[in-house]
Amino acid sequence: MKKHNGMRPHDIVILLKIISYGHENWLMKDLGYDLYISLSEISESLNRSVLSGLISSNKKRIMKSCLLDFLVFGLKYVFPQKPGPLVRGIKTSHSSLPLSNIILSEEIYVWPYSEGNSRGFSIEPLHPNVPKACIKDPNLHELLSLVDAIRLGNKREFNIAVEELKQRIS
Repeated sequence: MKKHNGMRPHDIVILLKIISYGHENWLMKDLGYDLYISLSEISESLNRSVLSGLISSNKKRIMKSCLLDFLVFGLKYVFPQKPGPLVRGIKTSHSSLPLSNIILSEEIYVWPYSEGNSRGFSIEPLHPNVPKACIKDPNLHELLSLVDAIRLGNKREFNIAVEELKQRIS
């Protein structure tokens, strides 16, 4: 059995992309193409997720309750985030759907991206190509925005994000 050296941030992106597909008929090349991540990184990521118990051994079925547990109870400790300087980018966390319909805030959080259409406090995405991938996939954008609300750790946003994630993942 291969040694597990811990999860990497893009492992979460890959698992959430699989969920955003909404079916089990995907290929690794689809993930690579849609996420702008090399096939070798996709393969290594899926192997780490199998060892962590977040995806089945055939690498086709997400272990949803395990993933939810990790996102809710571990994510903010493993991949924490604090807002950075004002930059141009794509909205995330409570500044993006679905939380922007629920939470009113003057603070805007964005993933830095030169082609973005918003200006706000920078939030480092779990992978550098997240903004580009989310432009193509609104479902993935929502999932990763909810994950960012969890990573930031503000109690109100955290609680709402957890409920929204549960609805989307379960």
